[in-house]
Amino acid sequence: MQIQNKENYIFISSEENTFEEFYNALLKEKTTWINTHTIVQISDNINITTKDFLLFLDVVEEKRALKTSFIIIYSAVDVDEVSEEISIVPTLQEAEDLYEMENIERELGF
Repeated sequence: MQIQNKENYIFISSEENTFEEFYNALLKEKTTWINTHTIVQISDNINITTKDFLLFLDVVEEKRALKTSFIIIYSAVDVDEVSEEISIVPTLQEAEDLYEMENIERELGF
C-alpha cells in the first residue's frame, strides 16, 4: 500500500494481492488518514465482492462524522450493487470531482 499526501487529500493505492491484505493494511495505517480527506484506489487486479465493500461502511460513517471525504476508486464494480453510502467511482478524475462536490455541500451546510 502506498500513501501519498496530495494538496487537499491523502491518496492511498493498493499494491497487495488480495482484498483482505489491502483492507488489513489500510486499517493498520488508519491514524495517518482518518482525520483528512481520503481517496483510495484499489487495484483492478484485486477481486472484490459487493460484500467486501460493506466492510467500508464503518469507515464511511466515521469519516462523515469527522466531516471528511472517503472515496474509493475501483473500475470493476457495478455501483448499483453497492450501498449508496459508499462513494465508488472508476477514475481518479471522478474521485477528485466528487471530493470537490462534497466540499461544496459541506460549505453549504448539507
